[in-house]
Amino acid sequence: MALAAPPDLSDTDVPVQLLARTYPRGLFIEPHEHVWGQLLYAMSGVMWVETPHEALVVPPQRAVWLPPGVPHGIRVVSDLQMRNIYLRPSLAATLDDTVQVIEVGGLLRELIVGLVEQGDEDEPEYYEALVGLALLELRRAKRSVLKIPLPDDSDRRLINVCQAVMAAPSLEVPFEQHAETAGASVRTLARLFKEGLGMGFAEWRRQVQLATAVAELIQGVPVSAIARELGYSPSSFSDMFRRELGVAPSQFCASHSSHNENL
Repeated sequence: MALAAPPDLSDTDVPVQLLARTYPRGLFIEPHEHVWGQLLYAMSGVMWVETPHEALVVPPQRAVWLPPGVPHGIRVVSDLQMRNIYLRPSLAATLDDTVQVIEVGGLLRELIVGLVEQGDEDEPEYYEALVGLALLELRRAKRSVLKIPLPDDSDRRLINVCQAVMAAPSLEVPFEQHAETAGASVRTLARLFKEGLGMGFAEWRRQVQLATAVAELIQGVPVSAIARELGYSPSSFSDMFRRELGVAPSQFCASHSSHNENL
């Protein structure tokens, strides 16, 4: 059975702790950290997971692996059904020591859901087997590139602009408007992007747009709707997508659908 309350992470006698929750669109969970490793998986809905150095957009069929001690906040983009698995430090050490976006195939999805729904009360041997198989699947699962660099907290103006773009990545909001809202000159904000993120505003926003587009393509949103949402015409959006990722949106959708059918 899924836990309704936060798990007791002081109990290291158990290998994993489990949590199922539903979060409404627009909710922001303030940055926090755990002494255990954590796997965040959304059965439905989309979220941004923000760590000190990067933001990760997480649609269904993706999960985020957070090693122990990594601060993270969560912005809920659409109503979210969350399934969390916490791994005690000794088990977490067998997985990546850096934050990862993991592609969740059919078997891994069923293992995550099965662990959270069943718990360890009824059939402990079966439960332990599920834990072991889930760890094997997590180690072999493909890692995704849906990562966006974030600035440190040295200048609140830059952080505010980055958060505003992630909330609304459309081309329709010009750089000058972001600068005015942040209380900085255009020249100052441009310098902050170069110094804080190693790239200009347009390049950084394009990465946010691509991550947003990939998340929506995975959910089956039409290319024309994604282009319109981001402020592009369908043809200019397709050109940008192909230039940055090497394939057209339609090819990305086809390869993703084929991959899922083979899982």
